Amino acid sequence: MAKITLKGNAIHTVGSLPGKGSQAADVRLTRGDLSDVSLTAWAGKKKVFNVFPSIDTPTCAASVRRFNQEAAGLANVAVLCVSADLPFAQQRFCAAEGLKDVECLSTFRGTFAKDYGLEVTDGPLAGLCSRAVVVLDEENRVLYSEQVAEIAHEPNYELALASLGKR
Repeated sequence: MAKITLKGNAIHTVGSLPGKGSQAADVRLTRGDLSDVSLTAWAGKKKVFNVFPSIDTPTCAASVRRFNQEAAGLANVAVLCVSADLPFAQQRFCAAEGLKDVECLSTFRGTFAKDYGLEVTDGPLAGLCSRAVVVLDEENRVLYSEQVAEIAHEPNYELALASLGKR
């Protein structure tokens, strides 16, 4: 169980992030067209999971914008923005912002948050994803993982991107 904070108040998650070098669990995430996908959808690509509670909060929106900006220059990398938001809200946000280099995916039908140790168990965000970044190689081994200690803070973009060997 990770101990994190939301505006200084302690909250917890169901477990811990997968560690560097470990094999990532498969996922079931939902796209904007309501189709479900697993890791095979990005076979042969490195994957950056930008995970957050809700796309409709300032810090979460900032992370999606930043990863969209960074993703434009990355070859053979899928940048996947994951939250419990419904796909309709994710699509609305990306369309309004003109974001085309990231893919927003919902956890609403799967167990991604639990499988990756990211489901918040208490406090006002209980049931949502905590803020984290998990980077996988082409064979779905973890290259980098960060559980952001304070949900109101942004992740370490530089370290996440450096793990791809691109910086």
